[in-house]
Amino acid sequence: MTTQVSPLAPTDVPKMPEIEGIRLATAAAGIKYAGRTDVLLTLLDPGTAVAGVLTRSKCPSAPVDWCRAKLKGGKARVLVVNSGNANAFTGKTGRAAVQFTAKLAAKAAGCKEAEIFLSSTGVIGEPLKVQAFEGVMDSLVANAKGDYWLAAAKAIMTTDTFPKVATATAKLGKTTVTINGIAKGAGMIAPDMATMLAYVFTDAPLSAAALQGLLKKTVDDTFNAVTIDGDTSTSDTLLAFATGAAATRGAPKITRASDPRLKAFARAFEKVLANLSEQIARDGEGARKLVEIVVEGAASKASARRIARSIANSPLVKTAIAGEDANWGRVVMAVGKAGEPADRDKLSIWFGGIRVAHKGMRDPSYDEAKVSAEMKKPEIFLKVALGMGKGRDRILTCDLTKEYVAINGDYRS
Repeated sequence: MTTQVSPLAPTDVPKMPEIEGIRLATAAAGIKYAGRTDVLLTLLDPGTAVAGVLTRSKCPSAPVDWCRAKLKGGKARVLVVNSGNANAFTGKTGRAAVQFTAKLAAKAAGCKEAEIFLSSTGVIGEPLKVQAFEGVMDSLVANAKGDYWLAAAKAIMTTDTFPKVATATAKLGKTTVTINGIAKGAGMIAPDMATMLAYVFTDAPLSAAALQGLLKKTVDDTFNAVTIDGDTSTSDTLLAFATGAAATRGAPKITRASDPRLKAFARAFEKVLANLSEQIARDGEGARKLVEIVVEGAASKASARRIARSIANSPLVKTAIAGEDANWGRVVMAVGKAGEPADRDKLSIWFGGIRVAHKGMRDPSYDEAKVSAEMKKPEIFLKVALGMGKGRDRILTCDLTKEYVAINGDYRS
């Protein structure tokens, strides 16, 4: 784990309120790291609904396979997450590890194995020392408490430099409900229906079907609109849990994501996911610049997304930004290689609020000093206008620095 906190880290960490029906605990099991917590256990009251989106990687981890199968049941009682080892590319040993962990957790919590959800993050290809869970599972269940959110976020970190938490409230009917979220991720980030690891919790009485519909709709413009390095993880997991405890305070039970009573909740839910996903971009490995890329005037939203992702994932664009160089030629390159409708002679590019290229050539009013000053800011806004249609999309990324190479050059060490 990196010790120097990202200069882009949020300056204010929200106070995370307790949510009825949810208790958390952490432990240092020694899975990889010495002297730090590396296991998170979350206890969920009976009746808690669960939804999730998972990596589309064709080489998923054993915990991803486990979660994909258990999501069909729609109910959850326990979430167990470990850091330091991804339990991915571990064959039969990996499958046995998740079964062993689920059995331990189910016994300790007094529930069914089908209600256990598991995630692992860290090194790929190393067998998980699953016996480490035996020494901590009972104490995790015994010590779980409601006001432990920040510690929970710290326990799931790997190369993250700060814990990622977010919270919001909303009215459901006339009742105030709470949404809390935690996430981890700093590298191997190009989510495809999820992110590295993220968990969202609420006391709202939503069915699993309603929660799943809301989650799928919200993830596209939040977690799926973030990329650090263009690499989708084998472990990408985003799970949402709804205890339903607010029903006793008068909150209506929601069974469909399209229910109009869900509008305020949906906005707050999106706010939490957007906040967490931006924190992941801010904590990109070695990052010194947060980069927002907007593509407009594309043939469609999907086309704009693909062009924005081409720009965001370009090492040449990202290193230029790291070097505080407004090299629009590299942006032109990234637009051109995306395979989407584009016309060189209609293309305009902005860094910050300064247009640097227009109609296929350098902007006539280009001022190097003004643009250089813009590039020294910690947050960079890059806009591309294509003049091809009404499609628009937005992606968050970061620069690519020497520190990224250093972190990943010895990641297994």
